[in-house]
Order: sequence, then C-alpha cells, then structure tokens
Amino acid sequence: MNKIVFACTRRSAGKTTIFTGLAKAMGKEVAYMKPFGDRLIYRKKRLWDYDAALLTNLFGLEENPEDMTIGFEHAKLRYVYDEARIKEKLQEVAKSIAKNREVLFIEGGKDLAYGVSVYLDPITVAKSLDAKLVLIVGGNDDVIIDDITLFKKYVDTSDINFLGVIINKIHDLDDFKSTYADKIEKMGVPILGMIPYAADLTYFSMDYLSEALFAKVIAGEAGLNRVVKNVFLGAMSVNEALRNPLFNKEGKLLITSGDRSDIIISALETNTVGIILTNNILPPSNIISKAAEKNIPLLLVSSNAYQVAGQIDKMEALLTKDNKEKIALAEKLVKENVKVSAL
Repeated sequence: MNKIVFACTRRSAGKTTIFTGLAKAMGKEVAYMKPFGDRLIYRKKRLWDYDAALLTNLFGLEENPEDMTIGFEHAKLRYVYDEARIKEKLQEVAKSIAKNREVLFIEGGKDLAYGVSVYLDPITVAKSLDAKLVLIVGGNDDVIIDDITLFKKYVDTSDINFLGVIINKIHDLDDFKSTYADKIEKMGVPILGMIPYAADLTYFSMDYLSEALFAKVIAGEAGLNRVVKNVFLGAMSVNEALRNPLFNKEGKLLITSGDRSDIIISALETNTVGIILTNNILPPSNIISKAAEKNIPLLLVSSNAYQVAGQIDKMEALLTKDNKEKIALAEKLVKENVKVSAL
C-alpha cells in the first residue's frame, strides 16, 4: 500500500486540487482520509469534512465521508484519545479505508502546526502510519521560498520518508524555475512539481455561491453552473454603473438590493452570470420572469450588499463534484507539471 501524507505550510495552498489531479493522473484505485477535519459541514444530521465529501463523490468511494475523519475539535479529541490511542485509531481507519486500494491519500490540516497538540499534525500522522510525506506550498515567490526554507530549517524529517515539495500557483513559471529551482534543490528539498497559476481554478460557480451564502434561488436554476469571473457591487446609480468598465466585463456577478430594479434590468441585458439580491428584498415579478427566461440565477440573501461582498472576498474557490472543467484542468496541470511516477 502506497500511503502519502500531504502537508501544507498555510491555508489555500491547493491540496484538494492537487489530490484530484494526482488521482486522475495516476489512474489507480485511490483511497482518501483526512484525520483532523477543518472544513466542517452538517448534512442529514451527520458531520463530515467538505474535502472528504467531495473526494468521496469524485472518486466514487464506498466509504462514508464521516468515517474518513477522526475528529474536528481539539477539546473533544483530547478528552477521548491519548497519544497511543490516536495512533491506534489512525492505523485502524487507514486499514479499513485503504482495503483493496492501491494508494491512500492522507490530507493534513490547514498548516503544519494544525493538530499537533492532539497528535494529528501531518508529521506525526506520517510517522504513525509509516507513510511518505509531500509538502505543498503556494503563493507569491517570496512566500514560497520562505515556506520551503522554514520547513527545511525547522522541521525534522530524519525519521520519515520525505519525498519532496509540489510548488503550486506560480505566476511566472519560467522565471521561477530559472531563479529558484536550483536554490531549492541545494537545500536538499526535492522538487516533485511546479504548477503554474491557473485563474480558472479561482472562479466560483453560482451553485457554489448559493450554497456558501445559504441563499434562496428564486429564478434561473438552469444557470447555476455559470462561472463568476468578476464581481460588481451595485450601490451606485445606474448611469454610473453603465459608465464603469467592470459592469460590461464577462462573467459578471451583480450584488445589489432587490429594490434596485433599474440596475438589475441593466445587468440582465449585459454580460451577467448571476445576481445576488440583498436585504431579503424581492424585485418585481417581471424581473424575476426575465431572469428565468435568460437562465440568470437570482439568489436572495438577508445580508446587505457590503456584507455579502466581504463574504465572497474571503471565500476559497473550492472544487465541486459537478465542476467537470475544473477537474479536467487540475488533471491536465498535474500531468504536465508533476513527476507523478516519483509518488
């Protein structure tokens, strides 16, 4: 059994996207577990991790998502398990999940320190399961080099099988290779892959936003697969909005109050993929009918426009099981830029 723990130095390094691409690129029977959940969701009176649910759906895994995670809360884990019992539980879950599978992907938490006090940080998990370790880093060049240097300088990997680093979201791949690749190798950190930044992986679908914002879809359900590339806050006059270049850009999401009929109608006639109606105010029925005809989703929320814009700004564009374009792109990026055979 090939067991690989994937760790990252900070949130949003792109672990889930890389798992997806790797699993597709390997063409093997893949199992997955996330010992310490950090993206808690509640469905059908059960708790599970978002990534566990996603990968279960993507790869057609038979296991229940809640069985792939030992816990979500530090306090509860400390109460139930000591170090020896955590190790036993890890081995028990891994053995059960990996049955009849060729590869077991094990996802660490949001950074290297997450879970260390309850023995579920990625380094400890790799030791407990006698698994290989892969580090994933992403960001601008300085952040990437700082994170790799910190890892090499302060993380003891002498008693685990550290395979190397996958560097993700590189904005200028050729420049990064010529400037930093040799330096990283000289640190004694093998480079398993260097993946360029892909803007398409950072976009939200309207369906994803509807779930993330707990919005009510009042029209345009057939257009929920549309992708948001630009966000426009409609808090100005319609004349000012029409003069703004962003208003006519492709893939526009409009955020405005439901009583702003003028700007909503203008948006429905331009490059709009969806409209978020704030303050729980419904527009007139003719506008709802027009949006339905054009398959432009109208999402109703109780928050005001600035609160919604702030929520979206902080969101991470996670993969969804229905986003075939993103999944295909993840596979392509991994195949072209990662040494899959080294894993």
